[in-house]
Amino acid sequence: MEVIILNTPKEVEQMGGQLLAQQIQKKPASVLGLATGATMHGVYAYLSEQHLDFARIKTFNLDEYYGLGPQHRCSYHTYMRHHLFEKVNIQPENAHVPDGLTPDVEAHCREYENAIEQAGGIDLQLLGLGEDGHIGFNEPSSSLSAGMRIKTLTPMTRRTNQRDFPPGETMPMHVLTLGVGNIMAARRCLLLAHGAKKAPAVQAMVEGPITAMCPASALQQHRSTTVIVDEAAAAFLQLADYFRCVYKHKPEWQK
Repeated sequence: MEVIILNTPKEVEQMGGQLLAQQIQKKPASVLGLATGATMHGVYAYLSEQHLDFARIKTFNLDEYYGLGPQHRCSYHTYMRHHLFEKVNIQPENAHVPDGLTPDVEAHCREYENAIEQAGGIDLQLLGLGEDGHIGFNEPSSSLSAGMRIKTLTPMTRRTNQRDFPPGETMPMHVLTLGVGNIMAARRCLLLAHGAKKAPAVQAMVEGPITAMCPASALQQHRSTTVIVDEAAAAFLQLADYFRCVYKHKPEWQK
């Protein structure tokens, strides 16, 4: 696991965008795993400004609220259209987001996983980090080998995400999400986190034991994971100075 500590949230988001852009330039037919949330706003803004060619890119989003249709203002279909898909030349059939209205959850999850496999697997999986250490919507206690499924959100997650819903509208209790097992199958993972509220989760993910109580800790065993955080999110890292030293003194060929 590579840990990069930058000064500000903007720098975190910009570097995340740069690494995604490099992936697209290196492999114009890349398969990207995408995430949502406030942390990704700057990432997608950066990508939208780079005039990259998305014509052969395929994307698979991590999750969607169960019970919300693609036109709902708070669905992740809408989020992705607004922040990225409408601003680049991606082919609509190549942009995949789970169907929150599917009548057969188990069949849809199998089909979604099969679509990823048929596309050749995820080249780069973009991830955010929940305050409780969740990735995707794999809440604490989630199996670290699970595939895509329906999950019940914790009260903490629901309180945090309720801000994205208009006053008077209660957010769904359930989501469809790719599992930690699906995430671990990606060739490379890129996790972004910033802000003091994320500091305990960052420390548990990077330096704590590998445990289902912090699903993101499974990334310690991933073959190629880059974690980018700002100073506030890195506040509890015992090895923060070492991580800064490693990044500063990378060999030229690694840079």
